[in-house]
Amino acid sequence: MSASYFQSQSFQSQDYSSTALAKGEYEQCDFITCNFKDSDISGCVFVDCSFNACDLSMAKVHRVSFRDTKFMNCKMLGLRFDGCNTMLLAFSFERCVLNFSSFFGLKLKGINFTECQLNEVEFQEADLTKAVFRECDLTDAFFENTILEHADFTTSHSYTIDPKKNRIKKGKFSTAGLPGLLTEYDLIII
Repeated sequence: MSASYFQSQSFQSQDYSSTALAKGEYEQCDFITCNFKDSDISGCVFVDCSFNACDLSMAKVHRVSFRDTKFMNCKMLGLRFDGCNTMLLAFSFERCVLNFSSFFGLKLKGINFTECQLNEVEFQEADLTKAVFRECDLTDAFFENTILEHADFTTSHSYTIDPKKNRIKKGKFSTAGLPGLLTEYDLIII
């Protein structure tokens, strides 16, 4: 069965949890209020696409290619982005809930997270050089052997990042976020 090709199309209010998304390449397509919950989109290619107000929770994204893909107002619980195709991998997230997701070992230089909930997200061994976390909640997000050089956390909160276990040279943090960098010392900061 050959893969399909879709260009400049809009998919609105589709339920891909019951009827699978056609395997193929989607270029400059928009997905609006679609349900991908628990669906299998493995092997699909998304180039210059946008997902707005979609539920992708627990979707299978093995070997999915996300190239310059934007996610806005999406619910994306438990996604394993670390299983995506890494060639030309590039995406951004705005007002998304990404709790329990994994970006383990990915090279995501310059990635943008804006007003996202990133509770218990795994960033272990990822390259987040020049990443921007704008007004994000990083409660219990896991950073270890993560490259955070020049990353910007100035408006985000609830992060715990051990400077001994991560590369944070020239990283930007607010004074209010300092306790998250000093957790290992068990200090009381007032």
